[in-house]
Amino acid sequence: MDLKCVQEAMRIAYYERDRRRGLHATFTWLVEEVGELAEAVLEEDRKKVEEEIADVIAWTLSIANLLGVDVEEAMRRKYVADLERAGCKSHSHI
Repeated sequence: MDLKCVQEAMRIAYYERDRRRGLHATFTWLVEEVGELAEAVLEEDRKKVEEEIADVIAWTLSIANLLGVDVEEAMRRKYVADLERAGCKSHSHI
């Protein structure tokens, strides 16, 4: 799975709805999902943890789309050494 592709999928599926909702309300949904993840971790419910992690990532990508942030590029810049050590390949140069 490619991070750029996942971000684009979230844009196609949710951008218009997120735009209408607005940045602050969309961010509030992200915070709610983080709370649900915390509950799942505390309950040690593996299935729920997996679902909530997916939700947190999806809502984070929605925020990035609203702000025009290329998440793959931001990760590449912030974690360049870690990505290189892990041998991560990218579509553009690190």
